[in-house]
Amino acid sequence: MQLVFTRDANDFADRAERLLAARIECNVFATVLMFVLEGAHSDPPPILAYSVNERDEAVFAAMRTPPFPLLTTPLEGAPAEPLVEQWLRADPDLPSVTGVPDTARAIAQAWARLTGGTTRTTMSEAMHVVEQVHDPPFPASGSLRLANVDERDLLIVWMEEFVHEAGLIGAAQAGAMVDVRLRQQGLLVWEDGQPVSMIGVAPEVAGVVRIGPVYTPAQYRRRGYASSAVAAASRRALTAGATRCMLYTDLANPTSNKIYAEVGYRRIGAWEEIALQRAGDSALRHAGDSD
Repeated sequence: MQLVFTRDANDFADRAERLLAARIECNVFATVLMFVLEGAHSDPPPILAYSVNERDEAVFAAMRTPPFPLLTTPLEGAPAEPLVEQWLRADPDLPSVTGVPDTARAIAQAWARLTGGTTRTTMSEAMHVVEQVHDPPFPASGSLRLANVDERDLLIVWMEEFVHEAGLIGAAQAGAMVDVRLRQQGLLVWEDGQPVSMIGVAPEVAGVVRIGPVYTPAQYRRRGYASSAVAAASRRALTAGATRCMLYTDLANPTSNKIYAEVGYRRIGAWEEIALQRAGDSALRHAGDSD
């Protein structure tokens, strides 16, 4: 499998659109690419690559928006080592990879063989979907609404807090991501006399709307705001025409797994992030996905 590298996000999108829409596991990839096309992740620019078959159809795609991890479509049994070898020529400082476990692990193992470095799984997540939303068992007071542009400063603070509390990187990109989401009407707030919780809603891809990030500041927690916000945002997306909503939960956080199951989400798969440490590096970096 030979990779074709490009810096042209529009050309890459034209090549990869059908591939990214074909599987729900590619939803994060597809929506991050949408943010790139909207002007996010431009400094430094993203690294984009794809591979085509004999019919000139894209069968594999990879993208990294520094400083975030490498995202790829599932390898589908293709060998990882040649792909990693090609990728490292363009991106030698690759810090991490994230994706479905089989693919993420294959890439990490190939990277370790090629570099002599070590790897560590830094986050294990579950993918969940819902087609019919249930009301939470203890609905919160208040209601969901679109975030306003004049709330930008508050939303940036909350995005930064979310990134730090989740142990991710990307706080420096919080302002740019809030701006993109505000333009796309992709940020909502739960209001109970004042904004008390923030929820992101990614653009629809092949009938699927991804919910996240979900963040409630510490002083407003344990009042049901997050579960009510997720239920309302999911119902809103389904009413607007989505066939499914999806979200990711950290398997180390039993609370989020429980409350989202209570509003109808069911687990359909797994997702992992693996950090890559070259010999001599002092620490493994936890990059994550704050998009």
